[in-house]
Amino acid sequence: MDGDRAPVRMSVSTWQQPLPAMASAQRSALVADVAERVLACGDRRLRVGIDGLTAAGKTSFGHELAQQISLLGRPVLRASLDDFKRPWRDRHRYDRESGDGYYRNAFDYDTVVRLLLRPAGPDGSGACVLCSIDPLTQREHRDVVTHAAADAVLIVDGVFAFRPEINAYWDFRIWLDVDEQTSVRRGTCRDRSWAGAEAEAVHRDRYLAAERLYLADVDPLRLVDVVIDNTVFHRPRVLRA
Repeated sequence: MDGDRAPVRMSVSTWQQPLPAMASAQRSALVADVAERVLACGDRRLRVGIDGLTAAGKTSFGHELAQQISLLGRPVLRASLDDFKRPWRDRHRYDRESGDGYYRNAFDYDTVVRLLLRPAGPDGSGACVLCSIDPLTQREHRDVVTHAAADAVLIVDGVFAFRPEINAYWDFRIWLDVDEQTSVRRGTCRDRSWAGAEAEAVHRDRYLAAERLYLADVDPLRLVDVVIDNTVFHRPRVLRA
């Protein structure tokens, strides 16, 4: 690789988080190490999944990893599983409010595979849809296609990323580890603008309840390539690799 920065293609979704602030030397070194591990998987198209409890920092880490891989000369596509949820207009058809309902019904995995993960694979067409339905505006974006080059790296963040419906499509799996209290505290602070006084209850009774089901049902940590303690942003640590 020649060290020239390659493009990073972002989703058109309005549910975007900004690039993280300047990272510490420790965090930069860790991200660089993970980027090297990803690229060691080969020169073909690669698909990276980033999972962890709600508000573990998955999106921010995905952005940082994308920038580092771009610096190493590989083009990157960024996506989030939040942009592949079932539309709210169909919410009368299934429970999406309880923890069990959120875990089992919120995401449209068939669409994730058909429009994103399969096309982004080494034998795929390369014609990827990075956002199916905007989670804020509910606007459909399935006609917005981004082409993945033959050596592109797709980085996707989201809860439940290693469920059986989509787990086989990842070439590299990352788990960001935080405890339950940190997850609820961070998520409550992040989402208070739209959830108001109910933000803590939403995270404790819906999202955390769903995560507990996922952990019991799938045991995702047994599947991952690297586990990172992301409790303290400036001092992340590799727990297992």
